[in-house]
Amino acid sequence: MEVSGKIKWIDEVRTFGSNGFRKREVVVTTEEQYPQHILIEFVQDKCDLLNAYQVGQDVKIGINLRGREWVNPQGETKYFNSLQGWRIEAGSTAAQEMPPIPPPSAFEPASGDANQVEDDLPF
Repeated sequence: MEVSGKIKWIDEVRTFGSNGFRKREVVVTTEEQYPQHILIEFVQDKCDLLNAYQVGQDVKIGINLRGREWVNPQGETKYFNSLQGWRIEAGSTAAQEMPPIPPPSAFEPASGDANQVEDDLPF
């Protein structure tokens, strides 16, 4: 899956626990009729991928959807989802996805006389 948009916020690398687990978060705002602010986390060695990017930049991020189960001390089961980034690349979100517009000459008749129109309609 992919998320495209403009970087709204990039967090610093955070380290957790005694084993040195690293996590870094980024928020991407989609460019659509109702923009969404999507939080994506990069973990371990993938944290460094964000070093080359800055707020305001258009990006496309490859993501994996992750889910986990947790049972709290009262015995209630809770579920959590996260979007985990594994690839990021710069680029315009709309302009690169649009096919190029052919030049006006592509719409002109192929025959020599542009004013002559062949009418093959039965009415």
